[in-house]
Amino acid sequence: MQTATQPSFIRNPAGTRDHPALVLNADYRPLSYLPLSLWPWQEAVKAAFLDRVTVVSVYDDVVRSPSLEMQIPSVVVLRDYVRPAKSTAFTRFNLFLRDEFTCQYCGSKGDMTFDHVMPRARGGKTSWENVVAACGPCNLRKGSKTLRQANMHLRKPPVRPDPMQLQNIGRKFPPNHLHESWMDYLYWDAELEA
Repeated sequence: MQTATQPSFIRNPAGTRDHPALVLNADYRPLSYLPLSLWPWQEAVKAAFLDRVTVVSVYDDVVRSPSLEMQIPSVVVLRDYVRPAKSTAFTRFNLFLRDEFTCQYCGSKGDMTFDHVMPRARGGKTSWENVVAACGPCNLRKGSKTLRQANMHLRKPPVRPDPMQLQNIGRKFPPNHLHESWMDYLYWDAELEA
């Protein structure tokens, strides 16, 4: 399975660099793919101790207290189901994720900005259906012109994504660290290579 590289501005949550735990919802699906739902090992141990999660996979390393020794969880499942959001927040990050961190005019990747397809100066709204990811040169080239005036074309029409569509796109951007115990839960429904 081919995956794209993680955009440079996405940071790993603090404290998850050593022995992070993948957090799954009660249906055994990650709470989110981008950013990947990870907890620092300390939070996973605490949640397991308080019986808020079920530990389904562990690291070889252990943590000790005076009265307890426990293997560090690598995958935990929430006991209570967390209902996914019904709508997608219109944020810069979600916009870039919808457009897969790719300029919708030339297809380049890298430093992105956003562009109003119908310029605001001409009455264009700031909405899912009128804003796209764009590289700096394309954004400057288009300026406050319409697509026709700038002789530019969109790679795909901008639409409002639902949360599941963003989750599926987020799967294409794995974090820098993927522990082998996570693979069955992250890509269990991915098409197998022949």
